[in-house]
Amino acid sequence: MATYNHEDQDSIDGIKTWWDKFGTAITVVLTALLVTIGGTQAWKYYQQQQAQQAADLYVLLQQVQLSNDPARINDAAHLLTEGFPSSGYAPRAAFVAAEADVQAGNNKRAIQNLQWVIDNAKETAMHDLARLRIAGILLDEEKYDEALRLMSTPHDATFAGLYLDRKGDILAASKKIAEARLSYQAAIDKLSKNNNYYNIVQMKLDALGNSD
Repeated sequence: MATYNHEDQDSIDGIKTWWDKFGTAITVVLTALLVTIGGTQAWKYYQQQQAQQAADLYVLLQQVQLSNDPARINDAAHLLTEGFPSSGYAPRAAFVAAEADVQAGNNKRAIQNLQWVIDNAKETAMHDLARLRIAGILLDEEKYDEALRLMSTPHDATFAGLYLDRKGDILAASKKIAEARLSYQAAIDKLSKNNNYYNIVQMKLDALGNSD
């Protein structure tokens, strides 16, 4: 049978005294730590489940999109924008719905869908693209002043060429040819020559000629 010497007993007594004094606090801290670890794992699992559900709904939306039925497409997109608004799929769903609306001639609802992107999307590039598309709708509706104001909104440098090109379209449509020419030229200066869109903008500029 094991026996303890006095030094061992003193050590044991010291540990007992220390535990009586600090043991409860340590237990609380350890319990809280375990709960935190468990909570973190549970949160990660929840996020994974949410991401998977959003992905599944986006696949469903793509299938519904083949129907070319704007009402059904909007219903499917709504499941994402309302149920999973913080997911990356939600703004993309809103773009799909807006495109269906434009094709159906429902510009008002298209703008509402695109405005949702501006108000809710986490990716700033989505905001820039949504404004660009709204401006295109306003251009078709001959609401030139509104469209120009939208194209004056601060945006990422990667969209500079596209914004200037759309601005040129608006100015040309409103018969401000000299200003349109300047805008197209500025767009060309921003676009890479390797970009297929570069040639399109160049053709627009050439079509304006030198007249005012």
